[in-house]
Amino acid sequence: MTAVAAATVPERASRTAGFGWLRDRGMGASILVAALSAGFGVVLVDVTAYIGVVLQADPYIGDSGTLAFVVALLSVLLTGVAMYVAAIVTANTFATIIAGRTRQIALMRLIGATARAQRAEVGRQGFIVGVIGAALGLLAGLVLAVIGVQIGAQLLDNAPSGFSVIQPLIALPAIGVALTTWAAAWAGSRRVLSVTPLQALGGSVERSHDDVSGRAGRHVGAWVLLIAGAALLAAGVVVGLVTPLGVVVAFVGGILSFTGLALGAVLFMPPVLRLVGRMLGSSATARLAAENALRYPERSSRMAIGVVMGVTLVTMFAVAMESAKQLMISQVEGDVPAEFFAPMDAFAAIMMVLVAISAVIAAVGLVNLLTIGVVQRRRELGLLRSIGLSNGQVRAMVLLEATHITVAATLTGLVLGVAYGWIAAQSLLGSVPTPPDMNPAGLVAPQVPWLPVVIIVLATALLTLVAAATPTRLATRVAPVEALAAD
Repeated sequence: MTAVAAATVPERASRTAGFGWLRDRGMGASILVAALSAGFGVVLVDVTAYIGVVLQADPYIGDSGTLAFVVALLSVLLTGVAMYVAAIVTANTFATIIAGRTRQIALMRLIGATARAQRAEVGRQGFIVGVIGAALGLLAGLVLAVIGVQIGAQLLDNAPSGFSVIQPLIALPAIGVALTTWAAAWAGSRRVLSVTPLQALGGSVERSHDDVSGRAGRHVGAWVLLIAGAALLAAGVVVGLVTPLGVVVAFVGGILSFTGLALGAVLFMPPVLRLVGRMLGSSATARLAAENALRYPERSSRMAIGVVMGVTLVTMFAVAMESAKQLMISQVEGDVPAEFFAPMDAFAAIMMVLVAISAVIAAVGLVNLLTIGVVQRRRELGLLRSIGLSNGQVRAMVLLEATHITVAATLTGLVLGVAYGWIAAQSLLGSVPTPPDMNPAGLVAPQVPWLPVVIIVLATALLTLVAAATPTRLATRVAPVEALAAD
């Protein structure tokens, strides 16, 4: 251990013990993710309560408890989805941050700190990030809810008077986000337990392909979740032929199967990355970008899985709604007036906007992870520049890496979204009586709405440019000699 490295240990330790770590790159985006999730949940709680009051005031459907139950159920499910996305993004962020702190953690181990104490410190940091984000999200959600109530009062004929946005359940999303962020930080910090004091002599590195392929225990867990989830998805389709409650079975199966895909992303994403890498071209910069994504599959998979989630969610809801709409059209004789489906289209549009919030959370995670990754690779980028790569080539390499990951994630998300969307529609609508003989609908043909798919592709292209903007600037800001001398 060098004298310089040893001298920096007390400084880093005091910074970690206080709140200086909040200025570390990646923490601000983690707070933003928590705030978005909490604010989203608070708005959903208030919107659900407001819609319930509006429905009760309606002279025609005021006594319908089914509608109120459906709206409340959707609120709970969407809040859970947002927290699920935030948890995976946060876990991946902290895992990346821990990879960058490998040498610092090893130095602390050398002077007597235990791995469990180091991991407990990371968990504490995650809890603080969650509390700050949840508090900000709670305030922002209440402000948005007040604005929404004011707009509703102007647009609705039977708008309720005296509605209060301080609902009894608004604290639940904030508490849930704080606890979820803490749990995600704890899960993302599991690498701390494997850091050895000898790693203080080296730099901060991600696990290579060979290291990742040897983690059989985690792979077994991923396969178990994936297989169990797939079995529940199939059961949801079968149960859906008898009762709409099949969608509940399919929902649990979707959560389990996607969690398995997320945990086993290092197994499932590299083949897709390898396929997309062949599309980038044969230039030296393109080959470097493709090779970087495959050399450290854990880092690339963490970046990709958030985008996969966002694209999967939006595509799933679009396919499910379109399949339901086409089923209704097929049961109506003659021409169907456009206004007949206006309420359904409006509901679908609202749902797509709500689901898009989860995609935004995933997009923030991609930008954050890509930026952290470039900062932690200063040595590598400095070496590339020292052997002759120009600033433009380094920027192109980082941009191509972002393109590589987002294209692979988008293709994967589209395939998963179509599959999940059809299963959702089938498990919900398979038992619905249809005219003229009112027999169950049976098998529902999947319908892909091409306009949302095109929007998803264009939004992903924009995301690539936004995600790569800051990292490309950072990649060329440090001089080669300074980068090679960095810790």
